[in-house]
Amino acid sequence: MLPPVLIVSITIVSIEVIVGFTGNGFIAIVNSINWIKSKNISSADMILIFLSTSRCILQVTIMIHIHSLYFTDVTKLSSVYKAFGAVWMFVNHASLWFSTWLYVLYCVKIINFTQRLLLQIKLRISGMIPWLLLGSLGISSMTSLPLLWITPGTYLCSSTGNCRENSTDHITNWDSSHLYLLLLYFAGCFFPLVLSVVTSALLINSLWKHTKKMQCYIDSFRDPLIDVHLTAIKSIISFLVLYLSSFAAQILLTLSTSQSKDVWKVAVSLVVAGAYPSVHSIILIIVNSKLKLAFRTICQYFKCRLENVTS
Repeated sequence: MLPPVLIVSITIVSIEVIVGFTGNGFIAIVNSINWIKSKNISSADMILIFLSTSRCILQVTIMIHIHSLYFTDVTKLSSVYKAFGAVWMFVNHASLWFSTWLYVLYCVKIINFTQRLLLQIKLRISGMIPWLLLGSLGISSMTSLPLLWITPGTYLCSSTGNCRENSTDHITNWDSSHLYLLLLYFAGCFFPLVLSVVTSALLINSLWKHTKKMQCYIDSFRDPLIDVHLTAIKSIISFLVLYLSSFAAQILLTLSTSQSKDVWKVAVSLVVAGAYPSVHSIILIIVNSKLKLAFRTICQYFKCRLENVTS
């Protein structure tokens, strides 16, 4: 029997997964429909399709992971469990890269560069996006496939190929396989996180300089570019806060034991880790005018249908 606090945390994570799967599915469907209708797609919409699709898969892996840790299942087989771990690592790193490229695109499009190299990147960024996305998939594969060869000890599996059925055996000892797991996780997260931090710093600096320039105009005048900057910055900062929180939570889950003193830590870490892909999908819908309009249209449609049914 699971402790009550873990039952509550798993319930919350389940709700987060439903919300996140719905939100990311909405983003993918809306942008895909627009792509089909217009037979053309912007770089940002292409990234959003890749990002939302990877996060839908990530949401599924989160639920499978929780189920396999605490409930008897076929995923207790070591080979299946290791394959699942590789898939989780792949989509987790891929979604982080996709988020990073989205904000790099915002940064390049918004900021006026004077350096020749950066100006060339600004002019060619749209054509570079498909290759950057494919490259991200390649890098994510390199940092996830090695999980298939890590000793089953990391996955709580015995030498017979079956993972331990008793959840109280959960990671009670540290071994080299844990180190490999953390190194792979850090390897896939480090560079996109650095790019995201640099991007947010550049946007904040650009907004500050632009605001200082606008002080020479009358107070009633408001440059629309400031609003664009603010929207991009809020989105990037929210992404960084959510992902860094999720990153810390996932590290704690890796290092935690099943002792009673760790139950609260595991419960909170599960909720925090599951919140990142869900909450960020909602933020993306809010800050994207096209997605927000589509969401309002759908809400209005269902509202009218409900009124017709009740009338």
